[in-house]
Amino acid sequence: MSWLSALALLCVLSFFSVEASIHQYAGERFGPKGNAFVVHGGSEGIYSSIAARNETDSPSNGDSFIRFEKVTFRRTKDSVNFTSGLVHAIIFEVEDRETIGGSAYGGQRAVCCTGDLAKLGVCTEGEVIHHPSSKNPSWPHVFGVSFNIDEEVVTLPSNSIQITKTGMYNLYFIHCDVRLKDVAVEGKTIWKNPAGYLPGRMAPLMNFYGFMSFAFILLGIFWFSQYARYWKEVLPLQNCITFVITLGMFEMAFWYFEYVGFNKTGIRPMGITLWAVTFGTVKRTVARLILLMVSMGYGVVRPTLGGLTSKVIMLGATFFLASEILELVENVGAVSDLSGKARLFFVLPVAMLDAFFILWIFTSLSATLNKLQARRMLVKLDIYRKFTNALAVAVIVSVGWICYELYFKSNDVYNEKWQDAWIIPAFWQVLSFSLLCVICALWAPSQNSMRYAYSDDGSEEFDKDDTNLTLIKPSSLPSNDARAAPETRPLQGNNGVTNGDLEEDKTE
Repeated sequence: MSWLSALALLCVLSFFSVEASIHQYAGERFGPKGNAFVVHGGSEGIYSSIAARNETDSPSNGDSFIRFEKVTFRRTKDSVNFTSGLVHAIIFEVEDRETIGGSAYGGQRAVCCTGDLAKLGVCTEGEVIHHPSSKNPSWPHVFGVSFNIDEEVVTLPSNSIQITKTGMYNLYFIHCDVRLKDVAVEGKTIWKNPAGYLPGRMAPLMNFYGFMSFAFILLGIFWFSQYARYWKEVLPLQNCITFVITLGMFEMAFWYFEYVGFNKTGIRPMGITLWAVTFGTVKRTVARLILLMVSMGYGVVRPTLGGLTSKVIMLGATFFLASEILELVENVGAVSDLSGKARLFFVLPVAMLDAFFILWIFTSLSATLNKLQARRMLVKLDIYRKFTNALAVAVIVSVGWICYELYFKSNDVYNEKWQDAWIIPAFWQVLSFSLLCVICALWAPSQNSMRYAYSDDGSEEFDKDDTNLTLIKPSSLPSNDARAAPETRPLQGNNGVTNGDLEEDKTE
């Protein structure tokens, strides 16, 4: 793999990274990439402190920088008998990626200076090739240290690099000495934005979750006020909706405080992150189960799920487990350590279970609508049609957004659009909240709630054929007690007599 291909792969993987702005290195070993040995030190979007001051004219905005603190390189005791080449630290903005590496006579691009390139006088053999940026001659920043003979550990000088241009910055530790194949890096680097330590591509999410917390509070005020007013009319389905709203309020609050803590310290608060992930997973699981149960008519046109209860519970438990693992990997672990196939291994089960949910929901909705129409339950039919339309719109919008997301990521290999990346996860939160608002509007507690509930009279039985009713007329019986054939008459609809109003004819 060429150096640029490897660099592109690392940049793609770093998009999913959730490492803190304080990047710790605990003995990471250099791996071969092209003709160099590389450790990825970090990749974050950083806003320029100068631009931030110009936008706000506020002296409270701090500087943005990348600081090296006690970054050391350690080699084994068996390989201290020589003086090594330089071990470099290279920081570059993604637009300047072409300034790293070079090629001779149109050959394969290399990051380490080869003999052919050294003959051209463009670099020193055995060192990293780099050229000044055309837009900013002081970039990229390249510096390093070398091992003297019998020296086991060397330390990079403490250095703080000011960021004067907004962009996606990458840090790599690179060396070109094959004799240092076992060298490892230790220490930490600190990456800071003007407003705090929150990575640039995540910074807008802090305000977003604050807004979503406020939105859930407004929804909660509406729902709980209705719930308190008509608590005697509350249905089991409305209790489930109450549970989802409560979970959503906790989830949004936990995410907001998680980002606030991350922004202040540079390290993700593990406990809050775990709670936010778990509340979110439970909410998504319960929300899908509610959609499925509503589609089946539970609590509205049927009293129980019958034999489907165990299957519904099993599907919900499987979805919760798969989603929880995926969310923990994305938000707690360092996803940059996973290969693309490894991450796909976690995403595919969730996607397949979501597809199964959608298929089952719409299949159940179709059957429920047909039964409601056949039974002429017009009030419930109207609600279910509105629910079906809202759900169909949500699915269509979701498919469209997935296509846009794939397009966005495929055209942003190097994360140059990092300032807009927060919109992708935010959209799914807005969509699920909008669908929840629709459900709350359709099934809000009211004085008429019971007309949506299941009733055990004859008009609610789906499994009995009520289109005709057989009536035996005693007057038709002959005197010799022989039984005559029964006489039938059709059952009248809402404009005539109902099941409860039918009376047997009196004997003549």
